[in-house]
Amino acid sequence: MTDAPFRIDCDFHLPQAAVTELLPYLDEYWTRQITDRAMHRMPFRLSSYPPNAPLTRNPAYDDLTVSGALDRFDLSLAVASMLHGVVALHNPDMRAALLRAVNDHLAAVWLEAEPRLRGAILVSGEDPAAAVEEIERLAGDRRFVQVTLLAMQEVPHGARFHWPVYEAAARHGLAVAFHAGSLYRLPPAVSGWPSYQFEDYVLQSSGFENILVGLLGEGVFHKFPSLRVVFQESGFSWLPTTLWRIDKTWRGVRQEVPWLDRPPSQIMDGRVFFGLQPVDAPGPAALEQVLRHIGGTGMLLFSTDFPHRQFDGDPVPEGFPDDARPGLFAGNALRAYPRLATDPAVPERLRTEEEPA
Repeated sequence: MTDAPFRIDCDFHLPQAAVTELLPYLDEYWTRQITDRAMHRMPFRLSSYPPNAPLTRNPAYDDLTVSGALDRFDLSLAVASMLHGVVALHNPDMRAALLRAVNDHLAAVWLEAEPRLRGAILVSGEDPAAAVEEIERLAGDRRFVQVTLLAMQEVPHGARFHWPVYEAAARHGLAVAFHAGSLYRLPPAVSGWPSYQFEDYVLQSSGFENILVGLLGEGVFHKFPSLRVVFQESGFSWLPTTLWRIDKTWRGVRQEVPWLDRPPSQIMDGRVFFGLQPVDAPGPAALEQVLRHIGGTGMLLFSTDFPHRQFDGDPVPEGFPDDARPGLFAGNALRAYPRLATDPAVPERLRTEEEPA
């Protein structure tokens, strides 16, 4: 549709490749390791995303191809990720080999076939050295615009253990995305393991709160001022109370964290962004109130979360201000993703070479 606004979907999921589809991207040693152990027959599904759960896939999309989904939502570009269970393997060498295969498969099968797709480099949060190596290997391919880590893992995301990953991403102009999901090394609740997916799903938002507080408190943005962070499938209705508490606490203990030289909510401004879906406000009035409390819509990124079932009809919920839609559809994404800001597929009227504040 030529008259449609330029839309960038910042959370678009590709079908998980079967391990048999990854074998062509493995060397002879790892191909034999995988096949001799019959691992090519295993599904490698992340248990936080069971394939037939109601929230995992919308049945209305069953007949849609990836290109058909891009057309359905009038998407000009989509940041596409493949969340794959190989990221949870304990064997670090096998995990690194299979993650390389996942990323190479994404590039060869999906980015080559569909010019509207931009890629996400999936890396392990348990092995920063391997993650950096993978970032360096793929950084020359400008179709990759983000590095993806799962939201729940063993070492807090703000810890210096992860800083080499942030340094490499920032240096190459890649956003770092924290996506809902877990390695399940630790329970998602501090009180122990829940029994049902319902509990796990609701608890994901508390994991994102932990990430935000950790990135700010540990001084990640002071160390890497050009780093851009995207929260995917995090929701955002929890932000007002979290931001209030962060700023209030900082006033009393800021001597301990001198790198926080102004209210933390100001430090994250222009550096931390949130996918629109899932919208976790209960209705238009509540959404308007949340947006007012977080200072507007500048940190929100248009996302469909395809093929998950987050909405019916329009991805932009009722109560979202009309005058904020241009920023939501593209402008905010160009601030969140440095590589998109210079992407030749983006119209000149939208592109900018300016560094975000």
